[in-house]
Amino acid sequence: MTATFARADRICGLEVSEIVQISEQAAALRATGRDVVSLSTGEPDFPTPDHVIQAAHQAALQGQTRYTANSGTTPLRAAIAADAGVTVAEVIVSTGAKQVIANAMLATLNPGDEVVMPAPFWTSYADIVSMAGGRPVVVPSPMEAGFRLSPQALEAAITPRTRWLMLNTPSNPTGAIYTTEDLRALAQVLARHPQVWVLSDEIYRHLNFVPFTPFTEAAPNLRDRTLTVDGVSKAYAMTGWRIGWGIGPKALIGAMGTVQGQVTSGASSVSQAAALAALTGDQSLLDTRRKAWRVRRDRVVDALNALPGIDCPLPDGAFYVFPRITAAMEATGHPTDAAFCRWLLHDHGIALVPGRAFGLPGHLRLSFAYSDADLTRGLSRIAAALETR
Repeated sequence: MTATFARADRICGLEVSEIVQISEQAAALRATGRDVVSLSTGEPDFPTPDHVIQAAHQAALQGQTRYTANSGTTPLRAAIAADAGVTVAEVIVSTGAKQVIANAMLATLNPGDEVVMPAPFWTSYADIVSMAGGRPVVVPSPMEAGFRLSPQALEAAITPRTRWLMLNTPSNPTGAIYTTEDLRALAQVLARHPQVWVLSDEIYRHLNFVPFTPFTEAAPNLRDRTLTVDGVSKAYAMTGWRIGWGIGPKALIGAMGTVQGQVTSGASSVSQAAALAALTGDQSLLDTRRKAWRVRRDRVVDALNALPGIDCPLPDGAFYVFPRITAAMEATGHPTDAAFCRWLLHDHGIALVPGRAFGLPGHLRLSFAYSDADLTRGLSRIAAALETR
């Protein structure tokens, strides 16, 4: 008798993210001999700094290859705590920032609890919430609003079942940064709803082209119900090292540690040594790389705005642009942003991510975390596609 496989209810309707699907489609086309340029993923093309690699090598040679404490090594947690002005007990180190978010949702959500998330949002947010038994409450925050959640929209979205507000500043996919005034206005709403906690995803905080304010700095009165998410992946070009962390109240961090202890236990010992070197070493590379990102940003925005049917705002941070493409879709006969992106991939060899993946159709995300050569090739292919229709 053939065994029957059945998915658990908690993952019914969930799939691998559309970003990953598009990357795999691009790779499959390359395997057939097609020349495909991918500007679809958020992975810096800069190398991990030499001193970070050397620190990892030394840690391995010195025998730092065993299990670490469940919530992270004391030196790394201490460095994170010192920078944030908190205690070590208020820090958890995880296998990437994504695990921090999953730990928090699994530790706090009961079936039917609601999580408010302004759209566009990073693709994994909604699926993580759903997998934890929660219900994503998506609040459109369109380009006309600067891709930022308004206090009025937040107030309207909150119900007695609301447990979390998820913010991402700088944003993936738009690069929008909430100003200090923006955050204080949201905090005034949240002050009236003590059951609502804040998850502030600040993984792109060092990739800012305008001033950046952490949520806890703008709203210190809400520090006792705020979880800040950060890591080394983006700013230090350490995506494969898989180190992220959460900073929050001791009770929440403890509950997240309980979840982590039953899923992965502590993160990689060598990766934690590398992350410690990144945080405590020379920080001048952050400014150097930020200047390089700014040059790429300006070039990409100017090139896209010169094309027919594309309206591309200037992002405040991160390394993404999120242009509106509705006019280009209409001109090329594509009813959806997904169809438009499929056409660009299969007919013109350029991989981009449709806005629907981030909860806001009618846009696409282009990552400029790629070499100048790749950006040149990718932008020329988009231009050729639009100019030949």
